[in-house]
Amino acid sequence: MPRRGSILQTRTHWLLLGLALLCSLVLFLYLLECAPQTDGNASLPGVIGENYGKEYYQALLQEQEEHYQTRATSLKRQIAQLKQELQEMSEKMRSLQERKNGGANGIGYQGHKEQAPSDLLEFLHSQIDKAEVSIGAKLPSEYGVIPFESFTLMKVYQLEMGLTRHPEEKPVRKDKRDELVEVIEAGLEVINNPDEDDEQEDEDGPLGEKLIFNENDFIEGYYRTERDKGTQYELFFKKADLMEYRHVTLFRPFGPLMKVKSEMIDITRSIINIIVPLAERTEAFVQFMQNFRDVCIHQDKRIHLTVVYFGKEGLSKVKSILESVTSESNFHNYTLVSLNEEFNRGRGLNVGARAWDKGEVLMFFCDVDIYFSAEFLNSCRLNAEPGKKVFYPVVFSLYNPAIVYANQNAPPPVEQQLVHKKDSGFWRDFGFGMTCQYRSDFLTIGGFDMEVKGWGGEDVHLYRKYLHGDLMVVRTPVPGLFHLWHEKHCADELTPEQYRMCIQSKAMNEASHSHMGMLVFREEIETHLRKQAYRTNSEAAG
Repeated sequence: MPRRGSILQTRTHWLLLGLALLCSLVLFLYLLECAPQTDGNASLPGVIGENYGKEYYQALLQEQEEHYQTRATSLKRQIAQLKQELQEMSEKMRSLQERKNGGANGIGYQGHKEQAPSDLLEFLHSQIDKAEVSIGAKLPSEYGVIPFESFTLMKVYQLEMGLTRHPEEKPVRKDKRDELVEVIEAGLEVINNPDEDDEQEDEDGPLGEKLIFNENDFIEGYYRTERDKGTQYELFFKKADLMEYRHVTLFRPFGPLMKVKSEMIDITRSIINIIVPLAERTEAFVQFMQNFRDVCIHQDKRIHLTVVYFGKEGLSKVKSILESVTSESNFHNYTLVSLNEEFNRGRGLNVGARAWDKGEVLMFFCDVDIYFSAEFLNSCRLNAEPGKKVFYPVVFSLYNPAIVYANQNAPPPVEQQLVHKKDSGFWRDFGFGMTCQYRSDFLTIGGFDMEVKGWGGEDVHLYRKYLHGDLMVVRTPVPGLFHLWHEKHCADELTPEQYRMCIQSKAMNEASHSHMGMLVFREEIETHLRKQAYRTNSEAAG
């Protein structure tokens, strides 16, 4: 009996020591997080002659304040977890003391380990199985798909705007901010403390230490909610000095987050075949190739360009543009296919897809009036998977710059127009022409419908084919994909349905709600201004 009491005293001693160490750790974390951080590489705005107004500094202070509020929320959550661990350790110590006292009195003690009800776990896992997480669901039409919304550490890109929300905004509601912070932290926990069944290899840092990811390694994420099942999160992380991405899928089945999978994605060798159908519009092609040279040749360097040109007029100009880019940048990864027939977008993309003869490849169906970034190309690679997923990004369509920038002498350069604001553009959620998908999936599903002639319709038919099949369709707005404004002409030869779609698209592309209102009421506004000027002059004369 004395020997047994000695063992219990030893255990109590170690538990007390552990409790003291844990309290010290809480205090150390608190002091570490609350200490102001300095960045030796940070530069002060305005030191190179730039003029910054009061609004700039207010916005900068607000952004820093939000950043520290996020960190404070994270710290509070960590402290709460440590408090819970302290409470559990205290309960274990009391239990041990009771066992010690019970042992001294000759009474045995048997603890009861709490376990989650098996039926609850089965229900939660059944929610994941029913949701469209691992495999696609067959849907009746394009209106049945549930699109994702994308987010970064500071911004959310959303489709459901109404008249009060913005296409790009910071999460205003506290529950939304806390939700995204919690999801990113859960993703980091999965990566930094992987299970044995996770599809990722342990990687060491430059000094042989364990590689630890943090919130600054978060690149982008997507989320969507199925109202009767739960919320799905797709998270992508990447270290600045590494080539591989870490992909984590989480699902909240109206309860705690549950890990679906964790994997490493290597896109370093993933070539994208950008296919562009074209007829005339050589000036737009010049602008397209400027963007292509800057993004694809100088930055990405893993691109093949396929141009399918219809007709003879303008063909020589297109050839000279391609040859000019080739000579300047030493770029030879392009194919020019000439078709002496009437323009048909679906026909051009079909021909362009079949012109590739080097096996499997990821394709990006693109138009000449599309502007994309290097980040978008990586999103294209991360969200398309042969036999599993096709990527249908939602393009941000820019309004007529002559109306948007009517109060300026001339519209700014294209690069300065690429902003996500209500008066500059809108998410083109009714367009399905821009898509990333693997060649094998495209050929298996049968490609475009060749019966569709003229403007529009062929992309919707292809989109519906995928919705009716087993592949998952990833539909989300992406910040690095823009549709540049250009004047539209709706031909008389179009069918009534095509003509209606063309006119609707033309009206949607012209200007925002407020700018269109200013145009409609221009006469009334000018009359009001004249009356105001007359009244002012009369008062001055009197």
